[in-house]
Amino acid sequence: MLPKTRVLVVDDSALVRSLLGEIINRQADMACIGAAADALLAREMIRTLNPDVITLDVEMPHMDGIEFLSRLMRLRPMPVVMVSTLTERGAEATLRALELGAVDYVAKPAIGISQGLELLAEDICAKIRIAARARLKRTAAAAVTRPAGAALGRLASEKIVFVGASTGGTEATRVVLAQLPADAPAVMIAQHMPPGFTRGYAHRLDRQCRIDVSEAIDGERVLPGHAYIAPGGQHLSVERSGTHCVARVHDGEPVNRHKPSVEVLFESAARVLGANALGVMLTGMGGDGARAMRRMRDAGSWNVVQDEASCVVFGMPREAIAAGAAHEVLPLSAIATRLIERLRGAAC
Repeated sequence: MLPKTRVLVVDDSALVRSLLGEIINRQADMACIGAAADALLAREMIRTLNPDVITLDVEMPHMDGIEFLSRLMRLRPMPVVMVSTLTERGAEATLRALELGAVDYVAKPAIGISQGLELLAEDICAKIRIAARARLKRTAAAAVTRPAGAALGRLASEKIVFVGASTGGTEATRVVLAQLPADAPAVMIAQHMPPGFTRGYAHRLDRQCRIDVSEAIDGERVLPGHAYIAPGGQHLSVERSGTHCVARVHDGEPVNRHKPSVEVLFESAARVLGANALGVMLTGMGGDGARAMRRMRDAGSWNVVQDEASCVVFGMPREAIAAGAAHEVLPLSAIATRLIERLRGAAC
């Protein structure tokens, strides 16, 4: 029998500690080995219990979860799943935690905690399992070089880059976008995120990138030098409107258990753009988007996939490779440069 994943729960709420402990202990492959009400106690329990994974609350007394995470990642890096509330403040703190190296997060409801966490039990345990296997290499530390060269001009107006990502993808996407020049082609992004998180995520990226980054709006024209992020809880696709392309944001059933789904975005790229699409598959669990990325390739797109060594989780890139969707498999830090080279015809 394989050893169980040993989880330490850190949360200032006694109710949440109890509920998370019960959820974890119901699983055959994991055990809650302790629960701490604050960062100071958590620090001591980490030393004595040596957990495999930590679930960490954002708001705690004495030292908040973000400060504790920052110190932890400097002194003793280990897999962390953040637990934050579905509020603007909680979303902002969670995004900061992902920058610092947290593997993933759970967005708990602000009210109805008992019922809400029980409904999230499957998701919580899945993320703990992923965290236990994830690489702790911080994508935030990846070198962010800025490709130089002549302006892209007409090339940028004809092409659209399509990006799919999940676990670890918030930082991986940042690394790619931060390297793109201001006149880059439009970028459309499906990142697995819940409602309430994507607007703040877009604002953070907009401050860090030379292209303009925003949450996609239904019907807006897709323009070069702009990146459009699928709103949490809604699908994003692209459609033709005369000679232009427009973003379509729409509700619907989850696809591959996700909404937004990479499959939906990439399928529209294959159908609408054909050879004018470039596909990028970044770190993430599962296989969302792999089949549609192959359809993109069959329609004439050029596709690049993040390599295993630079992924937090290699699931989605692995499935894209297995589907025969990838033209190239590259380290995260090389993807943006290769996209620009491809557009300029520097290499084929």
